[in-house]
Amino acid sequence: MLELRDRNAIGAAISELEARLGPRLATGRSFREQHGHTTTWLENQIPDAVAFAESTEEVQEIVRICARHRVPVIPFGTGTSLEGHVNAPLGGISVDVSRMDKVLSLRPEDMDVTVQPGITREALNTELRATGLFFPVDPGANASIGGMAATRASGTTAVRYGTMRDRVLSLEAVLPSGEVMRSASRARKSSAGYDLTRLMIGAEGTLGIITELTLRLAPQPEAVTGAIASFTDIEAACLTAQEVIQLALPVARMEFLDEAAVSYVNRSHGVGLPETPLLLLEFHGSPGSIDEQTEVFAELARDNGAVNVAWSADADERRRLWKARHDFYLAALGLFPGRVGFSTDVCVPVSHLAACVTASRAKLDELGLIGTNVGHVGDGNFHTLVFVDPQDAGNRDRAEAYVGWLNDLAIAHDGTCTGEHGIGQGKMKYLEKELGAGALEMMRAVKQGVDPLNIMNPGKIFSL
Repeated sequence: MLELRDRNAIGAAISELEARLGPRLATGRSFREQHGHTTTWLENQIPDAVAFAESTEEVQEIVRICARHRVPVIPFGTGTSLEGHVNAPLGGISVDVSRMDKVLSLRPEDMDVTVQPGITREALNTELRATGLFFPVDPGANASIGGMAATRASGTTAVRYGTMRDRVLSLEAVLPSGEVMRSASRARKSSAGYDLTRLMIGAEGTLGIITELTLRLAPQPEAVTGAIASFTDIEAACLTAQEVIQLALPVARMEFLDEAAVSYVNRSHGVGLPETPLLLLEFHGSPGSIDEQTEVFAELARDNGAVNVAWSADADERRRLWKARHDFYLAALGLFPGRVGFSTDVCVPVSHLAACVTASRAKLDELGLIGTNVGHVGDGNFHTLVFVDPQDAGNRDRAEAYVGWLNDLAIAHDGTCTGEHGIGQGKMKYLEKELGAGALEMMRAVKQGVDPLNIMNPGKIFSL
């Protein structure tokens, strides 16, 4: 087991990797810092070197060298994860797969595609544009497909199109031994053995490095309409979202922003929305079906006291609103110079959403924190962003206490401490509370069976 950073072993591995990769092994501090955690409040723990792999065979060689010297291996896609997944607490080699960014095989007749892990979701959809198909999972950031699978990402479209768990048909991965494993065929269903595809999805790089994925695609919708509804309070907005789901209204996206979030969006993007709790929706389908869906939604919203309901099929207007939502994190941080963002997410059953979001807002106010709630409320998932002054120890302590309180609140409501960010380092202490000791024992048994040397992204999900 790895317990301390072994400088001699790391040095020997770096020497072998330099001989194999040449300038594609970077040891400069700036490269290494870019490949540690940079996106939120966790400490940046940098690797000892960054290896830029260009093929499955190279990933195999890198892993075999690291296994021989018992040196940690940390997979890296685009670095947009939020819970310290790419940190190197024990040092080691960051394996950057961003150059493995090709579409390997596209089969429109089967509505699937095989890609390398470094391709981003935006680049993939650009490649698919002429086919009439698209890859619908949208976590907001332009993340790599491999990273999205490793963290079991979802996002704004999950309410209709599902998460990465639903969209990956099969994958190829390099195991800690250096062997290549293929998890399944392209068949849409199978009863053949353990479900290794879903074992790897959400494993956060602790069981292997994903080097290839076969994805289910969706048809591009014939028509798209965006809608907004402003409410006098959080409870009314969340109740409307709950009723939309209970009535099986086929929304493609349904996002919630509290009044603080709407204020930040107005200030950063000038969208001019009423500064009250807001639902932002998108409908996909035929023009006739969308007209019917928007009318039903408008009626639901007004019955729950919506003070403003509007919709539009204008593509530019819709893109402007969704850009404001997607840019929310960085735009909001820009409004508070000198502060850093504590970003966290939880997910609860939809019937518990109103109570939990209302309590979250009240707790922020009680603790005197500057923060806001947004969320993919169609599946009960919401995010809180707290703006913390790093020079104020009391402010940071209150923010950490809030994050712990929110995780406990979600678990108490039969929810989860993370709907889509993953466990990484930041949520490790809540996993046993959520799942129990038996589940963690089984996870550890899987980890130890697949990775007995504990070289694959150690220090994530749980301790050994």
